[in-house]
Amino acid sequence: MAVKGRRPRQYKPEIKYDMNLVKLIETYHSEDACRAYMEHIRWPNGIACLRCGDTSVSRVLRRGQFDCNSCRYQFSVTAGTMLQDTHLPLWKWFLAIYTMIESKRGVSANQLKRELDVSYKTSWYLCHRIRAAMTQAVDGETETLLTGIIEMDETFVGGKTEGMGRGYKGNKALVVGVVERIGEIVLQIATDRSRKTLHEIALKHIAPEVEAIFTDDWPAYAGIGDHDTRHETVNHSQDEYVRGDVHTNTIEGVWSLLKRSIIGAFHHVSVKHLDKYLSELEWRYGNRENPYLFRDTLMELLESEHLEYRELTA
Repeated sequence: MAVKGRRPRQYKPEIKYDMNLVKLIETYHSEDACRAYMEHIRWPNGIACLRCGDTSVSRVLRRGQFDCNSCRYQFSVTAGTMLQDTHLPLWKWFLAIYTMIESKRGVSANQLKRELDVSYKTSWYLCHRIRAAMTQAVDGETETLLTGIIEMDETFVGGKTEGMGRGYKGNKALVVGVVERIGEIVLQIATDRSRKTLHEIALKHIAPEVEAIFTDDWPAYAGIGDHDTRHETVNHSQDEYVRGDVHTNTIEGVWSLLKRSIIGAFHHVSVKHLDKYLSELEWRYGNRENPYLFRDTLMELLESEHLEYRELTA
């Protein structure tokens, strides 16, 4: 029964995901099954030599490798990818990928350490390699400009400093967010929230013909619209959050998700790696209705270059 004066709740059609935990465990619990799936993803038109491209290859079954019949180059399905030289069973990679994409708030290295029964160092390195593949995928999509109705806002990320007031920002990083309603999102670390910086970010990521840009009443946003793009603001200091279709609730929801991730899952994120965590959030957000998210994330790992441990800790 509908309540008087209240809009009936709009239910979105349920997304039928290609992968779930039961299917993952039942289908990909062995190395052979994992390798076969990765081969199918990496070479959908048939296995080809990584050196010369010839499709005439022989299997070296006992080593899980291939031998090119033309140039005699030997390679495996993980060669030249983010999984190169891994000593971790592939089914643990699959479970780690699924866990990271399935959790809206992300998953900590400590949690994966317990779930996969590995050392913290292994778990931390594993998380960052998956995150790096997401980052490369997101970076490859940044050339596409956001369109439609845009929300833009900024937030400070960082914990409290003992002895300093709530307004202290010396230990915090500034993150600017640009979100396309019912679409993609861009999160970027910025040095300040001046007019010059915010307008440069808008020009970089927003298409000239967008319908509208909605922000809060921070003065630096003034003039961000033009003759064919309306710019409207909501005044949060006066408890104004929604005025018709004008609001920044979408980007505020992203900030809430980001901070719950840091507080509830990661507990601590260094400024050095903050951009990788932002890219992970961008990847999950942009693929929130993608039924093939597991497959596409694994594909990014197979298309990304190997990341050395010493690069992460340099």
